Amino acid sequence: MSEINCTHSVFNKHTSEGITQSLINCNPQNKKPIFICIGSDLVLGDSLGPLVGTFLRKKNVRSYIYGTLNYPITSKEIEYARTCVKHMHPNAISIAIDAAIGGADDIGLVRVINKGLKPGLGVDKNLGTIGDISIIGIVAEKSLKNYNLFNLTRLNLIYKMAECIANGIENYVSYLINNTDNSGGIISSSFGA
Repeated sequence: MSEINCTHSVFNKHTSEGITQSLINCNPQNKKPIFICIGSDLVLGDSLGPLVGTFLRKKNVRSYIYGTLNYPITSKEIEYARTCVKHMHPNAISIAIDAAIGGADDIGLVRVINKGLKPGLGVDKNLGTIGDISIIGIVAEKSLKNYNLFNLTRLNLIYKMAECIANGIENYVSYLINNTDNSGGIISSSFGA
C-alpha cells in the first residue's frame, strides 16, 4: 500500500469528517482499531494524546483506548505499551495519537498517516515507532527550545484539536460498527454513502 498522508486544519469546520475519511482510507481492510494516546498531562503542549483518550472514554467509543489524562502513556511507558498492544491485540490495527512540532504555518494541522509514529522526536528522544496509523497534531513551532514551547502552547488549541480528533475517531468507529455484517465481517462501503 502506498503512503497515505492527509492533512486537516483544526480551524476548518469539516476537520472531524476529514479525519474519519482519512482513517477509513488508511485501514481499507477495516481491521478492528485500538487507540494509543501518547503524551503527558504535566506539559500542556504534550497533553493532546491523553486529552483525546479522555474524550474517547467519555464518549464511550466502542474500542480499546490506552492513554488518558488520569493514566497517560508517557515516554516511560512507550515500550511497555508497544509490547502490550502487540500481545493483547495481535489482529487489531493500532492507531497512535500524539502532539508534534512543526513550522509556524503548520500549527493547528492534524495529520493522519498510514504508518506508525515516533514519539519524543520533538524533544530529541528516540523511543522507536509505535502504531500502524498515526494521528499527529502540530501544537507548537519547532525551535531549539522545544520543551519551553510545549509549555507555552495555548490550551484552546489543544482542546479544539483533541475535540476534532475524538469526534473523527468516534465517527470512524461508528462507521466500522455500522458496516459489519452479522458474521463479523465488514461490509465494504465508502464513508458518507
